[in-house]
Amino acid sequence: MDTDERRSGVQATSYANVPRQLWVEEPAVSRRMADPVRTAAVRAVIIASLTMIQGMIAFLCTLTGAWLAFPMVLSSVGSTVVATWAVLDVWVTRQVWNQRNGVVSIPSSTARQLRRERRRVRRTARAAARQAERIRRGGSGRLSQA
Repeated sequence: MDTDERRSGVQATSYANVPRQLWVEEPAVSRRMADPVRTAAVRAVIIASLTMIQGMIAFLCTLTGAWLAFPMVLSSVGSTVVATWAVLDVWVTRQVWNQRNGVVSIPSSTARQLRRERRRVRRTARAAARQAERIRRGGSGRLSQA
């Protein structure tokens, strides 16, 4: 018996019946990125990785003295500009999304207050719809008529 089994008083045979999970979900530490921001980030990562591959090919072609070295160096410079633009696009998209959707770090922000009001209106509309449905059915809202 292991020390853990001795401490808990559980025999090793009881563990044989419990299947081990391959994947255990853990709660997310940070919130998920907004869809437009995530799209821009994925695009930036793909462009940056292709630029790095292109730069490595240009470097290796330069070392070997291949004819492809000069065109690859020129296209690597252009790709670096595009990759920089893509990273800036992620930053700008994030800022625009935050401004449009009212994500403000101040607790008493007007955006939060507007969301609360919208929720309250939706809640009352749902309650009114449920009440109208009960009235239409002719029920009193109780489980039984007895």
